[in-house]
Amino acid sequence: MTDDALRLTWVQPEDLLGHELRQAAEDGRDAAGIAAVWRRAGGHRPPGAAGASPAPAPPALRALALRLLDELAALPSPLTGDEPTALPAIRAVCPDWPAAPAPRGTAQDGPSPDALHAAWLGRAAGCLLGKPVEKLPLGAIRALARATGNWPLTTWFTAKGLPGDLARAHPWNRRSAPTSLAENIDGMPEDDDLNYPLLNLLLLQRYGRGFRTTDVARLWLDELPAGRTFTAERVAYRNLLSGVEPPLTALHHNPFREWIGAAIRADVHGWTRPGDPGGAAEQAHRDAALTHTASGVHSAMFIAATIAAAADGTHDVHGALATGLTVVPPRSRLARAVRSGIEQARAEPSFDTVVDRLHSRWGHHHWVHAVPNAALLAAALTHADGDFSGSICRAVSGGWDTDSNGATAGSVAGLLAGDPNALPERWTTPLKNRLATSVPGFDGIGFDTLAHLTHQEAHRT
Repeated sequence: MTDDALRLTWVQPEDLLGHELRQAAEDGRDAAGIAAVWRRAGGHRPPGAAGASPAPAPPALRALALRLLDELAALPSPLTGDEPTALPAIRAVCPDWPAAPAPRGTAQDGPSPDALHAAWLGRAAGCLLGKPVEKLPLGAIRALARATGNWPLTTWFTAKGLPGDLARAHPWNRRSAPTSLAENIDGMPEDDDLNYPLLNLLLLQRYGRGFRTTDVARLWLDELPAGRTFTAERVAYRNLLSGVEPPLTALHHNPFREWIGAAIRADVHGWTRPGDPGGAAEQAHRDAALTHTASGVHSAMFIAATIAAAADGTHDVHGALATGLTVVPPRSRLARAVRSGIEQARAEPSFDTVVDRLHSRWGHHHWVHAVPNAALLAAALTHADGDFSGSICRAVSGGWDTDSNGATAGSVAGLLAGDPNALPERWTTPLKNRLATSVPGFDGIGFDTLAHLTHQEAHRT
């Protein structure tokens, strides 16, 4: 491969096939015969963390991967009954689905602009905390923080004072370190964990709460640069450009459909449906259906409902999480993982021990899969008992998708804090009330302005 060759990530058939075989093992499909064919032909395992293998496959192997992807798609999963994707089927298996609330009386109902300001700041701070260690294994995160006197994690990661051998053994995320280590932070840099909430704010402004999945697709094609998409979102984007329509965009050659991507898009649905967790979950479902199925959809619904419960001002973090679980099929992998995270956090004083147990139980999944990350998020929020710093630090210190978990934990904890002044200045001052983004019309926007716009959507009839 020449130095100027383009190796586009997350869409190469030979890599998708390896990830789809892993997905088949997770959702109970018998793919042993297909896996054997792939191995005999010289097919490789999927990249562990990167988006593409180092070199492209020969044409014959790539053609085989495409054929085998279609064969895998035809295999039935025994989990379908317990883990439906269609909204009516999800509601049918959720006996405690939350009732619709009475109509709100005034614009004072629900979260204040200050609470939404704190939620936006919290999302940014948690994301930024996790950015430099994204993709690193748990042991590396612990070693880097301990070497600079920052364990248990209490503040930003730093390269100052880090021994050279440790820095070489565990290099920071190369794209994020220049903007997310303590010594480098200058406002909030661009990140997909913030781009998607911006897009969903645009979605509500243009189409209202009754938006359709096709409206999400249309908005993305209009406003989201393809190069800013990853995993399931990139595959769905490619499918749209190939003429595939939702909900098949989530299914066609998309082995990332149960990963965390839809969950990082869920906050705005919760922020704008205060006290209506069922309505927030339904919005999140219509959004998630473009790109995800099963656990990927369930995780987005869980987060949206949790935030909607937190936004009504009557729940603590534990009540909000319990409400979030009411919209998740109770026999699903995601519900079991969330319950496990909560139970471990309640029973064990040491969060490191909680994390070790979660990694032992759920660590066979890819580090971006929705199931382990939902377990960790629920554990972090439970263990921190609503404390903002404790919530984002626990979420990030647990590994897996560090910036995404930090962002969602910060959103929930910031919302519950209720005011930006309730968040420690060490988290908010470096953000400089400035967000960088490639989403048109938002680059350089302040979090206070975003809070005002979100408050408008929360009270739009």
